[in-house]
Amino acid sequence: MDLSDAYANAAHIPGAADFPPRWSAAAEAFRAQLAEAGRFRSLAYGPGAREALDLFLPEGEAKGLVIFVHGGYWLRFDRSVWSHFAAGPLAEGWAVAMPSYDLCPDVRISDITRQVAAAVHNAAEEVAGPIHLTGHSAGGHLVARMLAPGMLPEAVAARIAGVVPISPLSDLAPLMQTDMNAGLKLDAAEAEAESPIHQLAPNVPVTVWVGGDERPVFLDQARWLGEAWDCDVVIDAGLHHFDVIDGLAVAGSPLCRAVTGA
Repeated sequence: MDLSDAYANAAHIPGAADFPPRWSAAAEAFRAQLAEAGRFRSLAYGPGAREALDLFLPEGEAKGLVIFVHGGYWLRFDRSVWSHFAAGPLAEGWAVAMPSYDLCPDVRISDITRQVAAAVHNAAEEVAGPIHLTGHSAGGHLVARMLAPGMLPEAVAARIAGVVPISPLSDLAPLMQTDMNAGLKLDAAEAEAESPIHQLAPNVPVTVWVGGDERPVFLDQARWLGEAWDCDVVIDAGLHHFDVIDGLAVAGSPLCRAVTGA
């Protein structure tokens, strides 16, 4: 059974092609603004060109750290597209880190998971206090993977105060039946090992967030994670896969409050 169309978001979102350039322009302007204020810097967390993160600092002492991991089916994008989505947590007094990572097919998804763990560890050394993880789509998968036993150093794992996977991929097995797998190169063993639904349920608060107008498979993926981990699933009515993250840019929005634990 070919599930390519079932997981094709852009094909079912009006004006989908306009979103990435709009995101990129807003992100660039946001970085320039924060850089001028001395509240933005980039840091390497590994030797590779894409093993780097952007760190945005609030005015005054940070309450803690929010880490946002971008999506793109592990195949596209980098941290530079999403900077403006740090605005909500920043306005609420949180530092925000956004890592890039290598992309498939140059690496496997399991390699990306390890890179994100290194990014979390590195960012945690820069900002004291509690850590809240969030990520969108493939990024939702990656932040959920951070809760696997032994994924993070104990001292870092102990600081994780909450996780909000947004429209996450929680069971990777169906992706083997899409044309994307030419790049992902998933096999049954990796799909199982990298699927958060097969992890032990974590002992930190998790809220799964998904748009009510998303593709049915993404509603399924969110529900599967909620069932596997016995955690809350919020269906944000009227939002699709590309605008479900908009609340991150707005201090006090329901999504931003969920991410920061407010």
